[in-house]
Amino acid sequence: MKLYPEYNEVQDCLKTIEDKLQWGDSANWHNDVFIELSEKIREDTSVLLSPTTLKRVWGRVNYTSAPSISTLNTLAQFAGFNNWRHFKTTKKVPSGKSWFEKTVLANSSVIIITAIVLALGFVSLYSALGNLKDEASFNFSEVKFSSQPITKGLPNSVIFNFDLQDIVSDSIYIQQYWDVTKRIKIDANQKQATGIYYYPGYFRSKLLVNGMLVREHDLFILSNTWMGTIDYNPIPKYLYKDEIFDGKLRFSQNILNEISSHETQLQTSFHYIDNFGNTSGDNLSIRQSVQSLLNDKWAVCQGLKVVILGTEGAIIIPFSQLGCISDLGLMMNDVYLSGKKHDLSMFGLDLDTNKEIEITIKNKEITVYANSTQIYQGSYNNSIGRFVGLRYRFLGAGQINSCKVVDLNTNSTILEL
Repeated sequence: MKLYPEYNEVQDCLKTIEDKLQWGDSANWHNDVFIELSEKIREDTSVLLSPTTLKRVWGRVNYTSAPSISTLNTLAQFAGFNNWRHFKTTKKVPSGKSWFEKTVLANSSVIIITAIVLALGFVSLYSALGNLKDEASFNFSEVKFSSQPITKGLPNSVIFNFDLQDIVSDSIYIQQYWDVTKRIKIDANQKQATGIYYYPGYFRSKLLVNGMLVREHDLFILSNTWMGTIDYNPIPKYLYKDEIFDGKLRFSQNILNEISSHETQLQTSFHYIDNFGNTSGDNLSIRQSVQSLLNDKWAVCQGLKVVILGTEGAIIIPFSQLGCISDLGLMMNDVYLSGKKHDLSMFGLDLDTNKEIEITIKNKEITVYANSTQIYQGSYNNSIGRFVGLRYRFLGAGQINSCKVVDLNTNSTILEL
């Protein structure tokens, strides 16, 4: 495969980022990891690189063209440098020295250590080959792996059941979802383990042996009804239906005072995650009446994200005050539009007053209306799978006056507030 001229420097920059993140081998990163990385880069640099762009740079998508200079500048900044030029000049070997000085003398200690390591490597090679032979003899086909939430509320501890058969290893883990740091170490003779989840959602848990994916399955943490959270990190504060619903979804004045008195930005969410059967997430009508309740200090932008959740992906429709649209990011599963690079002013709404928003999805084509006026139309490529719920995420706090979700394949109402 023909590589672009700066390919090696780009790989060095990506390795620097991986070392910074400590998220494990990037070869094991899935789509959700790149979504999270996109958000982290935006938070650090104020530039949104879409997950698709990141997957191209990391070689997860067949794409041989060189990254743009704006992409390289952003990656270099996230890696801790001023820009791409600064990264390249900082990483270069200083000039003015002979080849012998730059290679042999400057690295004499490395050469000696390398020789010792190679000698020891030959000694340990036979042991390593023996370990590989043992691993190759594992019969993964007989391994069983399942899980079961133990309550209907949150936080929710989950019991993982497994049978490793005759596998013996000191590197067996359960990874709870995409975040490689959320792992549970288990012994070869264990049959059960437990993990904890703080938000409702649709997760994919994995059983790993010696870094190899052996089994994975979907784990469904339901809210069963509307619930609210103040999204403190790492543990949110939970508010249930009798605390947030009085004909509308909203927080009490005491809770609003708690949120507004927070010294830094704080998000709140309303969630409804449930089993809606075979309802397609790609053919829905979602009508809602929404309003922001805070508009000062760090909540002046009145941000709102309407998150449509599926078994295979998600759609995020963002809104804010018109003056803040540069910070918005529209996500239609595999299609991402950054407010830094695209005009998203159509999503600039004054949320001080009630707004009627309709989102229609027909065969992966999305149309958005605000107060009966069409403001956006776009499409995506990959299905989000079965519809599993909604999440409304406010910067500060807001309220949902009404909500109605219709399955357009059957023309039936599947959720209504």
